[in-house]
Amino acid sequence: MIKVIGGTVAWPLAARAQQAGRTYRLGALYPTPRTSPQYVALFDQLQRLGFVEGRNLSVDGRGYGLGAEQFAQHASELVKAQVDVILCAGDAAIRAAQQATKTIPILAVTDDMVGSGLVRSLAKPDGNTTGVSLLATELDGKRQEILLEAVPWVRRIAALADLNTTSPQQLHQLQDAAHAGGVDLSIYPAATPEEIAEAIETAKSYGESAVNVLASPFLFAHRQVILQRVATLRLPAMYQWPETAEEGGLIGYGPRLVQIYREIMARQVAELLRGAKPADLPIEQPTRFVLVINLRTAKALDHEIPAGLVLRADEVIE
Repeated sequence: MIKVIGGTVAWPLAARAQQAGRTYRLGALYPTPRTSPQYVALFDQLQRLGFVEGRNLSVDGRGYGLGAEQFAQHASELVKAQVDVILCAGDAAIRAAQQATKTIPILAVTDDMVGSGLVRSLAKPDGNTTGVSLLATELDGKRQEILLEAVPWVRRIAALADLNTTSPQQLHQLQDAAHAGGVDLSIYPAATPEEIAEAIETAKSYGESAVNVLASPFLFAHRQVILQRVATLRLPAMYQWPETAEEGGLIGYGPRLVQIYREIMARQVAELLRGAKPADLPIEQPTRFVLVINLRTAKALDHEIPAGLVLRADEVIE
């Protein structure tokens, strides 16, 4: 906490712990571009914490917008460059970083750190990896429930899945939950942008009436492909992040991605740069979840969202 004393700001001792004259180096393994709002928020907050790009912070610009096939090579380059911390998003990026180094701190955000076997536990991650685990298994199921409430007439829905992120067990659980409600759920995997568009078109041709876009850094990175295809095919769709509904998606439910980077990741980066050990930093989980419904998109789809669900939304775009 920052205390204000006599009208001046008194920073905690830790905020003054940067070594004078040192330049800290951040590496990255991210599927989304550097200009994405979450990264803007991250570096803005790091500046407030005393790490200023171009002054005492050097940021790897080539580690953004990467494909999964590029992670291993770039991770090796970051290790050779001896960066201070490697930032990652998604299981594939984290595994590439873990295979490249056992010593450089890895700060990651992904869907289920423990379930994916990336760390031993949230409280005591051990090794050199810490970060944020997103409760994806629980939230994918909750999003499916919300989607079915939004389209109560449907009997067939699709799940757009990144199999590098979502486990077969989780997919079976989603199918079982749908069947319990009298709905058939079909899984449509995609590993490239072209496969995303093809999967959505196939789902439509097979009679699926709505799409649950499962949690995935890859699918989020290519969300514009999804938004365009479901709009063209007039398919109601549910998304992992509230921000996607604000960008034109029908419904988004989960934590705000920008807040995760600003409020959690930036603090964790600062602690690691100041010398904290990843094994000593518990993996954190989001605690605030937001439901955003875009009624403009609903109107374009000629679909009416039930009034009860609209009333429960934290944000309604009209």
